[in-house]
Amino acid sequence: QVQLVESGGGLVQAGGSLRLSCAASGRNISRYVMGWFRQAPGKEREFQAAINWRGDSTYYADSVKGRFTISRDNAKNTVFLQMNSLKPADTAVYYCAADGSPFAARAMGGMAHAYDYWGQGTQVTVSS
Repeated sequence: QVQLVESGGGLVQAGGSLRLSCAASGRNISRYVMGWFRQAPGKEREFQAAINWRGDSTYYADSVKGRFTISRDNAKNTVFLQMNSLKPADTAVYYCAADGSPFAARAMGGMAHAYDYWGQGTQVTVSS
């Protein structure tokens, strides 16, 4: 089992930045694709970004490309999401997720069902 705990959310003005962290425990995540999703009230969970196990391949949703950056520190069992140029439309609960299949690229495509483990989420609110 992998436990994921997100942190770093909060209230920020439009144009500002936040850095989300996802700390994993229970297993070393260095073999897994990791991803970030978000869910706004009344909407479905939406893929944001994914990173492969080595950290040398990333994939982003078009809506955040160029503004968000996913990264990982396998030595610290942690994944990050740097969010810049935030917009009110980015307001949502942000979730970290892990694909529990080692060295499997399936989750890089951003499909939520490819991820086996999820955190509880952290709220991000962007004011206009």
